[in-house]
Amino acid sequence: MSVDYAVVIPTVGRDSLRVVLDALEHGDGPPPREVIVVDDRPDPGPLPPTHSARVLRTGGRGPAAARNAGWRAACCEWIAFLDDDVVPPRDWKQRLTADLARLGLDVGASQGRITVPLPADRRPTDWERGTAGLADARWITADMAYRRAALVHAGGFDERFPRAYREDAELALRVQARGYRIVRGDRVTTHPVREAGFFASLRQQRGNADDALARRLLGPRWRELMGGAPGRLRWHAATTASGAAAVLCGFLGWRKAAWAFGGAWAGLTGWFAAQRIAPGPRTRDEVARMVVTSVAIPPAACWHRLRGEVRHRGVPVAGRTRRVVPVADALDRLRTTARETGKAWEAAKAPAAGAARRTGEPRQAEPAPGAGKARGTAGQQRAGNASAAGKARGNGRAREVGPGSGSARDTGSGSGRAQR
Repeated sequence: MSVDYAVVIPTVGRDSLRVVLDALEHGDGPPPREVIVVDDRPDPGPLPPTHSARVLRTGGRGPAAARNAGWRAACCEWIAFLDDDVVPPRDWKQRLTADLARLGLDVGASQGRITVPLPADRRPTDWERGTAGLADARWITADMAYRRAALVHAGGFDERFPRAYREDAELALRVQARGYRIVRGDRVTTHPVREAGFFASLRQQRGNADDALARRLLGPRWRELMGGAPGRLRWHAATTASGAAAVLCGFLGWRKAAWAFGGAWAGLTGWFAAQRIAPGPRTRDEVARMVVTSVAIPPAACWHRLRGEVRHRGVPVAGRTRRVVPVADALDRLRTTARETGKAWEAAKAPAAGAARRTGEPRQAEPAPGAGKARGTAGQQRAGNASAAGKARGNGRAREVGPGSGSARDTGSGSGRAQR
């Protein structure tokens, strides 16, 4: 039974691409329907002889975008991804088709077995040990064949991962979440250790920004789900904080505190360097490289992780629900609250207004406590004045009666004597 497959190779123009293309062109086994080389350099240049391969260009958007462009351009049932720095054996095509032919529809991908050759005459360096970890890594696309339907259902690689780091494991988890299985095949592919510069391990710290995205997409257990080794970010943060505190205290003149924090920084840095030096060849060059990069790696790791957290802050954290209240809903709630408050205020004023309407006239104010006494005193004064006026009128009438009147003698005897 023939297998319908295509091969997609993202590249940045390495010379090792020639080895991969030669193995596909001249190797044993059923040939792929097509080979697609995706040149992901920002400024594309010449490539090694590509034979009959089709060349696409993505302009430096990263391996995830390059692989997406490749598999979407192919129409085969299976898409086999190879890195441009691996060495497929001569019978790789034969072994690949044998792996794929026996898979059921529930299998979404078949992973090749990776071997990393290490020097036999000495201990491996830090860089070589890091590359050797690919042999045990889950779901790496150095040699990985995906069923095209699984890629369609999962949506392909997440292009927010700009490096060849975490993007392959994250896709595998999404594929399995949609009900597909991922199995290991019997084919074997060699992944040599590339040459690396003095600061290669320092440049790798840029992957901490991708760790921030992986944490948000997969939740707190993202390392466990991806099968990665425990990270050292907390130790790097403690080392960086100790060094910064030592510098700050020294600037402020706090010598004892500066010495204490400086000692903590030196101890943590020395411990980190020793862990990297011990399993290596311990040559002068390797020791110098480990010491220098062990000083620089902690702050670089913290910086890249912080940069990743800021860059991907809008990505919701898996397993955590965020309640977002739109602005329009908030304004509606404020308007509703204002209307309810106004109605309550009107209801409170209604009883007083109704009582005033029932009486028909305004209520008179009750007199002050001393007002009654004042009115009584004024009434007594008016009564006294009236009595005095009456007596005066009586005296006048007595004078008019005449001297013989008894009233005159009784009431005004003095006046009667004067008249006589």
